[in-house]
Amino acid sequence: MQYLLLAINSVLIGNLILSKFLGICPFLGVSRKVSTALGMSMAVLFVMALASTVTWVLFYTLLKPFGLEYMRTIVFILVIASLVQLVEMVIQKVSPVLYEALGIYLPLITTNCAILGVAIDTIEKGYNFIGMLVYAIFGAIGFAIALLLFAGIRERLETSDVPEAFKGAASSLIVAGILSLAFMGFSGLVPG
Repeated sequence: MQYLLLAINSVLIGNLILSKFLGICPFLGVSRKVSTALGMSMAVLFVMALASTVTWVLFYTLLKPFGLEYMRTIVFILVIASLVQLVEMVIQKVSPVLYEALGIYLPLITTNCAILGVAIDTIEKGYNFIGMLVYAIFGAIGFAIALLLFAGIRERLETSDVPEAFKGAASSLIVAGILSLAFMGFSGLVPG
């Protein structure tokens, strides 16, 4: 039951983008088309799950036993950067079209604060291995939901009759704010 609550919390209540405001760069950058947002979501899901797993294992097998907890952020960034390089090479080979569509935002997953935030959060909250996996995977799913919702709305706005003053970034930021307010409505869903 605790893992179900953690999953619900990760997707809706503590949504990385819309509640914790982590990962705003890809949220605004690759959300013009649903197809691009889906590709970014899959890349983030893979990197977040794998990075959280590797960093959790490294922290509890190397850093903590040897009193090197202060190296956590540097080690975590190196792990994330390595995994992003791997994902970038795979996407370039498997789907060159998606690789081109993601452009600069694919390497920017390295500096996506949502991935580093989840890796650090799992350590600070003291999650066990299963809790870390649930938090990372469902956090990435929440990231994907927010990104896909936003991309769908932005695509729709492109074909809608929007006043000139609200075209482009203005309407995107208004929609982002409204989505964030909507997700804040989930805050009382899980007690505690």
